[in-house]
Amino acid sequence: MTIEKTDVVVVGAGQAGIAMSAHLGRAGVPHLVLERDRIAERWRTGRWDSLVANGPAWHDRFPDMAFPGDPDAFVPKEEVADYFVEFARRIAAPVRTGVRVTRVRRNDGRAGFTVETDAGTIEADHVVAATGAFQVPVIPPLVPEEAGFTQLHSADYRNPAQLPKGGVLVVGAGSSGVQIADELLRAGRQVWLSVGPHDRPPRSYRGRDFVWWLGVLNKWDAEATPGVEHTTIAVSGAYGGQTIDFRRLAARGMQLLGRTEGYGDGVLRLAPDLAENVRRGDANYLSVLDEADAYVARNGLSLPEEPEAREILPDPASLTDPVRTLDPKAAGISTILWATGYAVDFSWLQVDTLDAQGRPQHQRGVSHEPGVYFLGQPWQTRRGSSFIWGVWHDARHVADHICKQRGYLAYVPGSADL
Repeated sequence: MTIEKTDVVVVGAGQAGIAMSAHLGRAGVPHLVLERDRIAERWRTGRWDSLVANGPAWHDRFPDMAFPGDPDAFVPKEEVADYFVEFARRIAAPVRTGVRVTRVRRNDGRAGFTVETDAGTIEADHVVAATGAFQVPVIPPLVPEEAGFTQLHSADYRNPAQLPKGGVLVVGAGSSGVQIADELLRAGRQVWLSVGPHDRPPRSYRGRDFVWWLGVLNKWDAEATPGVEHTTIAVSGAYGGQTIDFRRLAARGMQLLGRTEGYGDGVLRLAPDLAENVRRGDANYLSVLDEADAYVARNGLSLPEEPEAREILPDPASLTDPVRTLDPKAAGISTILWATGYAVDFSWLQVDTLDAQGRPQHQRGVSHEPGVYFLGQPWQTRRGSSFIWGVWHDARHVADHICKQRGYLAYVPGSADL
């Protein structure tokens, strides 16, 4: 049987895989991109119906191609997926869809890797795991199935009509959780929102979107700190873009709760940390305003002042008199929606580059196993790594490293070329 061979196999054709293909193609490196579904499939079927990008179109894109239409708009998810399909077409990316990678292993006694798929076997000198950060939805084992609630992860939520009648408890107040909770509230549902620690940047300030402020303040390039967990960010591009304000949500009728800690005898136990979590979110919000004001003054910019941005609403009762236990059935809650993030699944990558928890061990995407690379991981090199534009720059670094390694491997003693 003839086994297909190539220099690089890229696993995954989302934003990371397409960015990787662009840089490899420019460098003239033969490669294949393998995708088990369609290009950017998670944007289409792994998100809720009304999702839009969390950053404006002028910013959340690849440098080589703009989104059509209003550059300040927040692009709907289907159009984001279409963007990657069109970009792949323009660069003639060698993407094979409907191909599932089942195992990658290092070759015995010779260089390279064997990539086993449900469509055949491929040998490659290098492998890039570009499957991203949203792989396995995580639902904490707190509320048993027999408790009688509809339980689903945010990855499986589509719209309010999908849920049974009754109130909804949303656990997790990052971007996904707070946007879904807001949508449910607007649809007339009773909503309880369990709020953990978070950052809460302004959507815009003094006429500039927060992505601009994070850029000029050099926060997108903040490097990952080993041992420090990723911080949840509460931000939204929905409804034209808005600053997340938990007090305002409470004023509209949403019931705020602390972190969900446990469940027993039909009762949820809630941490007494709601006020502290909201206070720290406020502190983060105000610190961005302070830094922005200082930047304007230091650089003599003519940007309109916005004193109303510093106005904080009074604390609602949920902050001053927090709920410590909640009987969901008595409260009329029929659904628990878990916006509690994702775990990675690299079980197919059977090489020595994962830690005891199955997480990738790498430095800026270059793994501990020579020839294996990662792309699209949160904080892979910096704060912006998991964003569309950020993964582009990380892909360039990985492609450069692959090119250097190819040069060493191609070296012939006595040759002046490397």
